[in-house]
Amino acid sequence: MEEIEVPQYFICPISLQIMRDPVTAITGITYDRESIEQWLFNNNNTTCPVSKQLLPRDSDLTPNHTLRRLIQAWCTQNASLGILRIPTPKPPLDTLQVLKLLKHLHHHKTFVQLELLALENHRNKKCLLEAEVPRAMIIFIINCYTINQIQKGLQEALSILQFVKIPKKDWPLLVKDHDQIMDSLTWILCREGMENSVAVKSHALLLLKKIINKGNTCHVLERLKPEFFETMVRILRHGVTQQGMSAALHVLLSASSSTRNRIMMVEAGVVHEVVEIELGAPEKRVTELTLAILFHLCCCANGRAKFLSHEGAIAVVTERILKVSAAVDDRAVFVLAMVAKFSGTKVVLQEMLKVGSMAKLCMVLQADRAKYLKDKAMEILKEHSEVWSDSPCFPRSSFCAYVPY
Repeated sequence: MEEIEVPQYFICPISLQIMRDPVTAITGITYDRESIEQWLFNNNNTTCPVSKQLLPRDSDLTPNHTLRRLIQAWCTQNASLGILRIPTPKPPLDTLQVLKLLKHLHHHKTFVQLELLALENHRNKKCLLEAEVPRAMIIFIINCYTINQIQKGLQEALSILQFVKIPKKDWPLLVKDHDQIMDSLTWILCREGMENSVAVKSHALLLLKKIINKGNTCHVLERLKPEFFETMVRILRHGVTQQGMSAALHVLLSASSSTRNRIMMVEAGVVHEVVEIELGAPEKRVTELTLAILFHLCCCANGRAKFLSHEGAIAVVTERILKVSAAVDDRAVFVLAMVAKFSGTKVVLQEMLKVGSMAKLCMVLQADRAKYLKDKAMEILKEHSEVWSDSPCFPRSSFCAYVPY
């Protein structure tokens, strides 16, 4: 078969394939649209791959119609050699088209269209943002809550809010203008018997995480209600997708930074559910989240009481030390420190001996860990040494290597 020589200027410098939708960047270099958009938006680059000049992600990519026609003509001429003609790209989405779609939100198919557009490419996401589609989706979600009815389009509305990246600076005003959004999402998470319930609730949890991380955090966190945490406990207990579960834990971790919220979280049963999750030996990131939540909740007396009421709590926290990550070691040691210092009854201290907490703390002293963490481990060991020094479970030789008693 005759080898085909492709003109060099038909080739995308990134993909090294014939360009299907050539666009020229502000640096003057032409690329295939899909390749340069992936370079800029998916890979988060800010320079031109060829010239190495600055190429802002919001800069225009101008369609090179002349080059596209040349490529199409060349493909037609070489069709007998097996070259397929490149179809003319669809005209790019514009704001006017989106605004027309927004007038028909009473039709479920409109939400489906908007979701497909958001999934298609970054250019569409930008256009949807400019047409204030996220605001329209939030209003729709709140309306479902107001009339107490799950309407067709809710899943797509939540999905669109995941795909369209709202700038961080816009979130506080968006949440402030639509302050019922937290109650609306709580309502969604409470609903049973919804179509695609797991997917809907997972999307709602991911949106909650975004609102708390990017909205006016103090404004949002100070308005959380006991019902919110009761709902989150049900989510932890019954489960959603892995991504949704991670989002739920992120939300609870952010909320636990407030003393007011800690009280409500403890009363709702968060401590028990978080320990139960950890007993299931989850992945590293989940363990980091659960231990961080336990650390905050054990800062209050009720939290420690709930922690100690779970027969597997001390054991599972102890087991995680030196097994997962430095972040987990930090939180686990400090949880044990608070329990030993403020709730260190004889029964509790004997339990710590029984499950190997003292042995693990001695291992921390020998491990390559930060000085402050070793100091905290030593503090726990020394504080109650008179209680456990005579116990056969106490690692006397390891302890004596550091401090004689």
